[in-house]
Order: sequence, then structure tokens, then C-alpha cells
Amino acid sequence: MGLIFIRTSIIFITLLIIMRLMGKRQIGEMQPYEFVITLIIAELACIPMGDPAIPLTYGIVAILSIYFLHQVVCLIDLKWPKGKKLISGTPAVVLNKNGIDDYQLKKNNLNVTDLIESLRVAGYFSLDAVDYALYESNGSLSVLPKTDYEETQNSLPLVLVSEGQFDANNLTKTQKTKEYFLNVFKEQGCDELKNILLCTIDGNGKLYIQNKGKRYQTLRLKWEEKLW
Repeated sequence: MGLIFIRTSIIFITLLIIMRLMGKRQIGEMQPYEFVITLIIAELACIPMGDPAIPLTYGIVAILSIYFLHQVVCLIDLKWPKGKKLISGTPAVVLNKNGIDDYQLKKNNLNVTDLIESLRVAGYFSLDAVDYALYESNGSLSVLPKTDYEETQNSLPLVLVSEGQFDANNLTKTQKTKEYFLNVFKEQGCDELKNILLCTIDGNGKLYIQNKGKRYQTLRLKWEEKLW
């Protein structure tokens, strides 16, 4: 037991030193290669800690080797722009003044629901309250809101249609039928439901609708009272 404690303490101190040498970003928002390195280091640390039959130096040398590789990749990332793009990727603008960029979403293995969730976490509930939104290469979302964005967020928008499919629960909350909204969509130039990338509606009747490959539209339906 004492041997395991000593070996664990040595690995812990080694890891602490290595993580500090890797810099503050390694502890916060990581680039993809940094995340991979962190996972590998964690696995390498567990092996010598749990198996006394494995020489402790094996684990320490492996961890130091990973640190060396990390420094090499960091150097490429800092000094070679093309290498940085290859290793870390580039930001993806998924929302602009025309609306959602479906191509960029699919390119990054995302859908409109992922985007809406990320925006809500950032404090933006209405899509038309944002001019630009982009996913950084480390996966975080950066948003440039409209100057008056707070005025557009006076009721929670619900997803009515996503990727050509109605959300049955949210449709019920509107107290309207599918046929009612299909007629509204036709009036806005969308004859087929499958062509609708996203449609949201808030409790005041404000409709946000975007057809695939086209600019978004907003309109206000006649609502007798605020529903939510």
C-alpha cells in the first residue's frame, strides 16, 4: 500500500508540473489536439500507478514524451498558419444576416437544434436577435448580437418545425393545427414542408421561418392573447 501511495504521489507531481508547463489554455478551453493529449496523459498516468510490476520510469518517460510532442505541435500551431488550420481547424460561421448556414452546420456535424441550444446557453433566445454566430476551433460559440437584441426577446421562441418536421408538443402549445401553419408557409412561398430548415414561434405570435438555401423571414401572426 505504501508503495502504491509513493508511486501515485510521484505521478501526481509529474502530471501537475507538465500541465502547468502546457499553459493556461490547456486547463481551460482546449484545441482538439490538446484534448487528445490530455486523454493520453491521463491513461498513461493510470498504468504505472495501479500496477507495481511496471517500472515507474516507463510512465514518467511516456508522459514526458507526450509533453515533447505537445510542444512540437504548439510550435507548428503558432508558426505555420497552414499547419494551424490543419491541426486546430478554423472557425465556422453558422449564423449570419441571412439566417442559418445549413452547409456549415452539416460540415461540423451539427444541426439546427444544436445551434439553438448553444445560443440559449449564451443568452440569446431569438435567432433574429443575432447578426453572426460562429463556432470557434475549440468548440465554443461566439455571438455578435444586434444592437437592439434585447427588445426582440420578450417571449420564449419554441421550435415549431425543424428539418421539415413538426414538433408535436410545441404545435399543441400554439393551439393551432398543422393545416393552419401549412397555409401560412405557402403564403410565405414555401409549398413543401420538407423545404423548411427551421421555424420558431414565440408566445406573441412572432414567426421565424427559414427555407433551405434562402434568407430567413419574420412575421407576426394574429394572436388573441399571449400563450406563454
